[in-house]
Amino acid sequence: MNFLAHIYLSGDNDLLKIGNFMADSIHGHDYNHYQTEIRKGILLHRSIDSFTDMHPIYRQSKHRLHEKYGHYSGVIMDIFYDHFLAKNWNHYSKIKLEHYTQTFYKLLQDNYDLLTDKAKGMLPNMLGRNWLVSYASIEGLQMIMFQMDHRTKNRVAMHESTVELLYYYNEFEDEFTLFFEELRQHCSDKLIELNG
Repeated sequence: MNFLAHIYLSGDNDLLKIGNFMADSIHGHDYNHYQTEIRKGILLHRSIDSFTDMHPIYRQSKHRLHEKYGHYSGVIMDIFYDHFLAKNWNHYSKIKLEHYTQTFYKLLQDNYDLLTDKAKGMLPNMLGRNWLVSYASIEGLQMIMFQMDHRTKNRVAMHESTVELLYYYNEFEDEFTLFFEELRQHCSDKLIELNG
């Protein structure tokens, strides 16, 4: 799962959202240097990633991309799944996506000093190009994929993956819908455990 799903699955706890958002740049036991709620967000993020990577539905989706995109098929699939979450946002939240994302961007700006250097470096592009809302459209996805290509020195042409997305669109969307229900339950259980 990519940024939008990680943030959404954090629930209403702001510090937990921040921890979940920036968890990729916190390695090993370094999460112990953060306050309790941010730590929980980091641990939730890791649990989401493990659950996702091992899940047969997600692996089935990713398999369609593997021959062409290899190692990057997982990165692309995470973004595709965020696309389906953004596209179907009204099914998952009563708050409009635009309002939800603007509130999150403000949260990051208000807590800038808590962010990792990597998260701080990402923020101008994320806000300037409104990544979280961009996920909802194919054009937005292509823009994000072009940025990913640039960051990975064009090792594979990730921006071309929208061809596969459109070709297998219904299959991907059905798989996301089934998978995401299980992931939401997993996160609900994990949050109970973390807060226990």
